[in-house]
Amino acid sequence: MSLDKPYLDVPGTTIFDADQSRKGYWLNQFCMSLMKAENRARFKADEDAYLAEWPMTDEQKAAVRARDLNWAMKTGGNIYFLSKLGATDGLSFQQMAGSMTGMSEQQYRDMMVAGGRSPEGNRVVGEGGDAQGAMSQSAAWKAWEEKTQKDLSAAVQQAQAATESGAKGRARISASVYSSHVPAIGAAIDHGKTAEPYWAPLFKGFEPSKQWMKEHTPDVIFLVYNDHATNFDLSVIPTFAIGTAAEFEPADEGYGPRPVPKVMGHPRLASHIAQSVIQQDFDLTIVNDLKVDHGLTVPMNLMFGSPAQWPCRVIPFHVNVVQYPVPSGARCFALGQAIRRAIESYDEPLNVQIWGTGGMSHQLQGPRAGLINADWDNRFLDRLIADPKGLSTMPHIDYVREAGSEGIELVMWLIARGAMADVAGGPAPKVAHRFFHVPASNTAVGHLILENKG
Repeated sequence: MSLDKPYLDVPGTTIFDADQSRKGYWLNQFCMSLMKAENRARFKADEDAYLAEWPMTDEQKAAVRARDLNWAMKTGGNIYFLSKLGATDGLSFQQMAGSMTGMSEQQYRDMMVAGGRSPEGNRVVGEGGDAQGAMSQSAAWKAWEEKTQKDLSAAVQQAQAATESGAKGRARISASVYSSHVPAIGAAIDHGKTAEPYWAPLFKGFEPSKQWMKEHTPDVIFLVYNDHATNFDLSVIPTFAIGTAAEFEPADEGYGPRPVPKVMGHPRLASHIAQSVIQQDFDLTIVNDLKVDHGLTVPMNLMFGSPAQWPCRVIPFHVNVVQYPVPSGARCFALGQAIRRAIESYDEPLNVQIWGTGGMSHQLQGPRAGLINADWDNRFLDRLIADPKGLSTMPHIDYVREAGSEGIELVMWLIARGAMADVAGGPAPKVAHRFFHVPASNTAVGHLILENKG
C-alpha cells in the first residue's frame, strides 16, 4: 500500500502500526488475559488447552509455545502485551529484551551496564552496526519457516502473477449516501410493519434508493455513524474510532440483536485508512473488536433491503456525538477530505462509497423532546449539496437550538460530504435522489445520494 512507512528500513525493529495491530489482535488479547492470576494458573497447567480457547493463528500459537518474542512480533505481537507472557514465566523485562538479541543474558546485561547499544550503524538497514542482519530465531521458528518455505514461495509467485496480469489502479469514492438511522425504522423492518400506514410513506421514499443501489453496488462502504452507548460506555469515549476487524456482529441494544446479517469488514483498507489519516494529524481510535448497532444497520436495510448477506464490505467509523464536546463541523469536513486522500492512495481498484448517517432534527430528552424543524432540515440539505464548506462552519449551538440536542448527529454528514471530489476541485456531484419525511418515531428523516462525476 502507498503509505509513508519510513521505519521499515530501521534494522532489528518492528514498529507496531495499524497493520500489525489488526494481524495480532487475538495474540495480544491472549497476552492481556494473563493479567489475571486465575488465567495464568490455567495457562501454566495446560498451555495447549488454554491456547485453544483463542482464535489465534497456528503460527501465533507456535510462537507462544516457543516463547520466541521476535517470532511473536512478526505475527502481530506488541512488546508491551507480550511482556505479560514473559511475566507469567517469571522473567524481567531485561531478560525478555535480551532474549531477542541473540546474546546471552549476561552479555546483554554487560552491554546495558556499559551504556547500552549504540545507534551508530543501527539507523538504517545496510549500515555496519551490531543490530544488522536477521533477527535471532528459536529452533521452533526456523523449523516452521523450513516447513512453510515451499508454500510461501508458491504464494509469492502466484501473487506476482496476479499483480502483473490484473487490473491496475487505485481505490476511488464513487458516491456519498446520507440517511437518518432511527432505531424504530429497524424495529418496523424486523416486525414486518413497513406496509402499515404510518411507515409506508417513509419506506416508499427509499424505493428509488434500493434500485439505485442495485445498479451502483460498491466493493466497500465507509460508513460514518455513532455508537449509541453500545460499545462505548462512559469509561471510554473516543472522538473518532475506525473498525478494522474482519467482521462485526449485530449488537444487543437491550432488545436482543437485530436479525440482520453479520457485517463483513475490509481490514486491509481500514488499516490503510487509519494509518494515512493519523499521519494527516487526525487522532483515530483503532478498534479491532466492535459490535454494530442500529446506527449502522438501519441505513444498510434502507439501501439494501433485508438480504441474507450484505452484498459488500463495510468499514464502520464511529463519531462521538453523545458527550460534549463533540467534533466541530469544520473538523468533520476536513476529516472527510483526509479520508478521501487515504482511500485514493490505496493500491487496489476498489469502488468505495462513503455514507454519513444520523439526524435530522430531533430531540430525545427533556421537556423539549419531540422537537422537529423541517424548514431548517431542508435548508441543511440545500447547503450540504451546494455550500458544504460554508455549512461546515455552523457552530454547535445552532444545531442544538434549531435541530434539537440530538440533531448534532448531522456533523457526521459533513465527513461524507468532505470526501466528495468537488471539495478537492472536481466537478459538482450529481444529485441522484433526495427525500425528506416527518416523522419516524421521534425524528425527521433526511436522505440524499450524491454521485461523483467522472
